[in-house]
Amino acid sequence: MKILMVCLGNICRSPLAEGIMKTKLPSGFFVDSAGTISMHEGEHPDKRAIKTAANHGIDISKQRSRPITRKDFENFDLIYCMDIDIYGDVVSKTHSEEERQKVFLFLEAAGNHENAEVPDPYWGDMNDFEDVYQLLDNACNIIRNQIVI
Repeated sequence: MKILMVCLGNICRSPLAEGIMKTKLPSGFFVDSAGTISMHEGEHPDKRAIKTAANHGIDISKQRSRPITRKDFENFDLIYCMDIDIYGDVVSKTHSEEERQKVFLFLEAAGNHENAEVPDPYWGDMNDFEDVYQLLDNACNIIRNQIVI
């Protein structure tokens, strides 16, 4: 199974989600991340995201930002979006109902229907990154339990 995590610039939320999910899944799963914009293409994740992940024993320092592509809709089985705007952008890029059915709000897929958006910590501080990490970590546990049989 192939899973894609998507946020805006692919330097904060989706790299953290990718790194966390990779630690929770058995072999045979592939996890990647992308952004809906190419502004940070080729860059490593935000230093605060790297540090937050490292504080939890996860190395995301080698990841590189990339924009979502048409091929992603063919190659990935599940595409998780970090907020409603990202979800709308990703769904607008689909070309079929089959592709659209692969796209989910990440927290909603994890059962959080009240506030299904992962806040963007980019303009915040290390506490905001830690809060996002905890949110993603809990959601990854739930999603792992849904997809690992």
